Parts: sequence; C-alpha cells; structure tokens
Amino acid sequence: MRSLVAVLGATGTGKSKLAVDIATRFNGEIINGDAMQMYRGLPIITNQIPLEERDGIPHHIISCIDLEEAPWRISMFRKECLRLIDDIHARGKLPVLVGGTHYYTQAVLFQDQLVIKDDGSSVEEDDTNMVDAAEPSVKWPILDAEPEVVLQKLREVDPIMARRWHPKDTRKIRRSLEIYFQTGKPASQVYVEQRQLKQAAAEKAGPDSGTEQLRFNTIMFWVHAERLVLGERLFKRVDDMVDQGLLSEASRMADYLHEKEAQGITVDQTRGLWISIGFKELAPYFEALRDGSKTQKELDALKASCVELVKVATRQYAMTQLSWIRNKLWNKLAQAGMTNRLYLLDTTDVEMWPQNVKEPSERLVETLLNGGTLPDPKSLSELARTTLGVYEAKQQPVDPGITRTITCDVCHKILANEEQWQLHIKGRGHRRVMQRRAQRQARDEYLQKRRESQENAQDEAGDETKELDFQTAPNGVMEK
Repeated sequence: MRSLVAVLGATGTGKSKLAVDIATRFNGEIINGDAMQMYRGLPIITNQIPLEERDGIPHHIISCIDLEEAPWRISMFRKECLRLIDDIHARGKLPVLVGGTHYYTQAVLFQDQLVIKDDGSSVEEDDTNMVDAAEPSVKWPILDAEPEVVLQKLREVDPIMARRWHPKDTRKIRRSLEIYFQTGKPASQVYVEQRQLKQAAAEKAGPDSGTEQLRFNTIMFWVHAERLVLGERLFKRVDDMVDQGLLSEASRMADYLHEKEAQGITVDQTRGLWISIGFKELAPYFEALRDGSKTQKELDALKASCVELVKVATRQYAMTQLSWIRNKLWNKLAQAGMTNRLYLLDTTDVEMWPQNVKEPSERLVETLLNGGTLPDPKSLSELARTTLGVYEAKQQPVDPGITRTITCDVCHKILANEEQWQLHIKGRGHRRVMQRRAQRQARDEYLQKRRESQENAQDEAGDETKELDFQTAPNGVMEK
C-alpha cells in the first residue's frame, strides 16, 4: 500500500509545524484538512500557517475559496484530496495530511462505503452523482429553507435521524434529508444497510483483514499537550492573534455583512467562514461601533469581553477535537484493528520539541517507509503510555446503532449524545439548576406546611369560640 502521514490533534498543539518538519525531511507535500483554512484573504482568523514558516513546502487545499463560498462537502474534499495524494505519489513524494476538521480527514483515512445502490451493492459516494452533480438545493429547494422547515420535513420522512441531530446542527439535518431525496430511502435505513454490508464483508474477509479499511499504509501522529498547559497556550495564542490583526480581519467580515444587508441580500451565517472562532464572538463589538451608542470606555470593556469569549471558544473547540480523537477516531481504529498506527507526541514542553516530537516522528516515518516493524505507541513517552493505556483499558465493542439526542427537561437543553448528556448532568450549570429547584421545592413544602398549620390553628380557634357561645340554661337546655 502507498504511504500516508496524517497529523492530527487539538488546535494550538503544533500540527502545522510537525507537518513541515516531516515534509522537509522526507520530500513531502502538505494537504490541508481544515475547513476554515480553505478560505483566502483571512489568514489570522483561520489560523493559516504563515508563508515564512512553510519552508518552501507546497501546501494544497489552503486559501483556495472566497468569503461568500460554502464549505466543501465531505465528498468534494475527499475527491480532491485523493487526487492530490495520487499526484504526489506519482511524483515520488510523500503526502502529509494535516488538519482539524475531523470529518474531512477521516473520510480520507478510511474506506467507508457511504451510499447503497438500489440493487443492494455499495459504492463510494464519489462514484455517484449525489454531490458532484448540480447543487442539490436547485433540485430540492426545501434544502435551502429555514432550518426549522428542513427539520420538520426530516421528521416526516425520517424521524429516527431527526431525533439524532440537535436542532441547531443544520448541516447534518440538511444532509440527512438530502440522502432521502437522492436515494428514496431514509438515511437511517441507508446506514443500517451499510453496517450490514460491512459486517458481512468483514466476516467473509476474516479476522486479519482490518488493514483493508485504511486506504493507505498510514501512520497517524496525535500532537498532544497536557490540558492546563494547552489552555494557557491557547489564551496566549489569541492575544498574539489580536496583535497580528485579528480585529481587522473580523471587521472586514462585519463590513461585508453590512454591505450585503444594505443590498437586501441575506448571508447564511450558520455555515462556512461565518462560524469560525473569532468573528461571531467579536460581532457585538463591531455592532456597537456601528450604532455609536456606547462611550469609548464602554467600547473598550466590550472589546475585552469579546476577546475573552474568543479565548473560551478556542479552548472549547480544542476539547471538541480531543473528544473526536478519543471517541470517533479511536473507535474507528479499534474496529479496523489499527490502534497501533496512532502515535501520541508530547508537545507540552515546546523546548523539548526536537527530542519529544521531531526525532521520534522522523524515526517512525522512516520505519514505515522502509517496511519495518513499528513499535508500541505507548513506548514513546509517559504521556503516551498513560493516555493510550486508559483508552485501551476502556475499549469496548462499539455500538453501531444510530444515536439520538437527549433532552434535559430541567435546563431545557438538547444534548447530541450520551457522552454530552453525562457531561451535562455532571456540569456546574445543571447542578446549579437542580439545587435551585430543590431549594424552591423545600421552600414550597415549608410554606405549604405553614399554611396548613395556620389553617389548623384557625379551625381550632373557631371551635373554641363556638363552645364559649353556647351556655347551659338552669333547666338543662342549651341556650345561646
């Protein structure tokens, strides 16, 4: 199998630097796997690696689409990425895939059968006209309707998938409805058929066929840092982005929206670059600048508050990326019997980059390319041993069934899956709401008992009054 190096991990851990190191050492070229970095003209807000840090290494699928364009569909990215990998291999070079949009990278790493034909055979999505034909919304205009309308339609044709997605997850809701239109079957049924075909193929191929689920002879580097250190690093990174011109780029985006609004054009801010971290958090500041209703002191305070929101959102995004590796990627590798291809590199101490990251990664790539035996991933460092060891210990058979959202009736929130539900009920916000609820219940019970006590006291007082009102006459007759 042809070789591929994939560099994964949370934002701010050093993925881009490692990709350049590997490409420089092994005559490689880099393919970007981050959806936001595909947009041109906004290198700071999209966290693109500066030109001077690329060391002359070719970077593909980066800074290639305009502001108003929608993000690439998974199939479009996979098709272009596989074409580039073929081209890089044909020129005798090593492809290095790096990025943080994990559903992009996973679509390239694994040979998933995504579409079922009417005759029951399964084919790659790129081999059909499902996405590469004309824009689906032209054929089915409802796909561009308001999110609530699209979700309601999905509830009608595929209630199972409608329950699976969060109401704000418009991209996945739209995709599920599109699959129904394209195939004539509910997406939930299509996925069940896919799993049955995969299981049958795996049983037929035998227990040692896990490598066939990987497209290439792949080694994956998980660039990782201890959580507290990463949090501090991300906060400093946001401060550096502000110094480099983050607000200027976000202001240009805000001006673009204002111009489109003046032209009567509504821009969908739930897709593409508009959901990037940095713009939506700073939007209130630019709105206040435009309406001129605040003093300079108030503006400065608002700007500082918005920058803090950028920091919080960046840290949350990093945790989401880690969650994908811990759950989706690890489980996928476990199903393929290939967890031994995921190597954790400790970037906690950046001063130790040569010893902890550069040298071991180059040694592993060289072993891969020479057909040697790769070592146990846990042997690289103490962090690798403890982190990967925990995952192995907790590894359980993956339930392939379709998940569904869970609603917290107390907090009036919708959680996407069981993991998010467990985090929610253990979180400070839910506990605080439950505590207030318990306090209200205790107060209501106290007030109810107090009212009952007062009513009983009034009843007893009334009985005593009646007894005093009646006197016994001399002849023994009760008289009032």
